[in-house]
Amino acid sequence: MASSMVAVGLTLAAAGFVGRYAMQAMKHMEPQMKQAMQSFPKSAFGGGYYRGGFDPKMNKREASLILGVRYCKFHCVISKCLTLLH
Repeated sequence: MASSMVAVGLTLAAAGFVGRYAMQAMKHMEPQMKQAMQSFPKSAFGGGYYRGGFDPKMNKREASLILGVRYCKFHCVISKCLTLLH
């Protein structure tokens, strides 16, 4: 019983030291992470989505904006997707 308590205590101490080391390592890597994040294109993090307001009921124009297709090709794209689903 006592040996298991010692093992649990040593495990918790080791986890604490590993966590402390990881936090210190992350603090030193913060400038490099900021630089790496700035080098990524904006569209990789959701910068390319439609930001406009929507009507109470969705219409084909709004659906085409959300899907990222041209409104004039909306019918062709939707029918192609439906045939792939069936």
